[in-house]
Amino acid sequence: MVAYIIRRLLLMIPTLFGIMLLNFVVLQFLPGGPVEQVIAQLTGTAVDATSRVSGGGGAEVNREQQMSNQGADAAVSSKYRGAQGLDPELIKDLERQFGLDKPAYERFSLLVWNYIQFDFGESFFRDQPVIGLVIDKMPVSISLGIWTTLLTYLICIPLGIAKAVRDGSRFDIWTSTVIIVGYAIPGFLFAVLLIVLFAGGSFWDLFPLRGLTSEGWDDMSWPAKIADYFWHMVLPITAMAIGGFATLTMLTKNSFLDEINKHYVVTARAKGLSESRVLYGHVFRNAMLIVVAGFPSAFIGVLFTGSLLIEVIFSLDGLGLLGFEAALNRDYPVVMGTLYVFTLMGLILNLIGDLMYMIIDPRIDFESRDV
Repeated sequence: MVAYIIRRLLLMIPTLFGIMLLNFVVLQFLPGGPVEQVIAQLTGTAVDATSRVSGGGGAEVNREQQMSNQGADAAVSSKYRGAQGLDPELIKDLERQFGLDKPAYERFSLLVWNYIQFDFGESFFRDQPVIGLVIDKMPVSISLGIWTTLLTYLICIPLGIAKAVRDGSRFDIWTSTVIIVGYAIPGFLFAVLLIVLFAGGSFWDLFPLRGLTSEGWDDMSWPAKIADYFWHMVLPITAMAIGGFATLTMLTKNSFLDEINKHYVVTARAKGLSESRVLYGHVFRNAMLIVVAGFPSAFIGVLFTGSLLIEVIFSLDGLGLLGFEAALNRDYPVVMGTLYVFTLMGLILNLIGDLMYMIIDPRIDFESRDV
């Protein structure tokens, strides 16, 4: 197992490098970079992506003074859209501040070296270290991922077992219809529906519309803090979990059906064991192998694909919203930093998932296989 872990860890290095290189190249061709963002602010044509992002910070270059120094009729040839009429020295200062005055290969080499040391630099527009932003936002996204995954497992495993035992019955057909319909509804649309129904939209006002805690949360008692936290989490978690029911439920059902039809189950029943003893004493452990071992992968899947729009809709200040705002505002250090963290987490959790297979079922041996 040790050799396998070492090989997987070493394989993460070229994987991370390839993903970072690909996204770095994409960013180089993305229109509307950070220099254009500042130019748009200087010329009064900027449109804020969200109300959260500050326009100051690292891009501050004493703009009023620079604008007063430029000639009213100056027209310069520039590669930046909207830069006509601006002082060329201002453009060069912006490029130096954003590090865009260096060749692309040099910037990428510096980025790789800094990331090896977990130095993600500073945000262009927030005037904060990227690592600090990531650490501040991570608890929100992780809590959403953990609670959503736990809720999905707590509902889908018993439901999948019940469907397997009642295979072909009305219960099986109707529950399949419900979960498939739920799977077909995008999470963000279901989130809007929940807001309309339960957050003061048009019907009931039972749950808060935005945020993770209420005002005055710091002054509450511990029981009140816990209750307030879960009160705010009900709608986001429900919206994120709705799409995951179908896959896990059908996986659980099919795993049980596969085990129920094996010879050892027939033998156990022939010996006179009760149906509950057969199901939960023999079938359950074997059928749950793939379901339980897949927990890390399910968690990272929820974290990657489900949190972005939910965080935006419910104004939850997590990594998804941070990356979304950074992409819109071309805050490249934040974009690359959040991408690096997500990728690293995904690779580590996939490794943990493989190790869980080996722990749950000792017959599985990755040591003898190539990675």
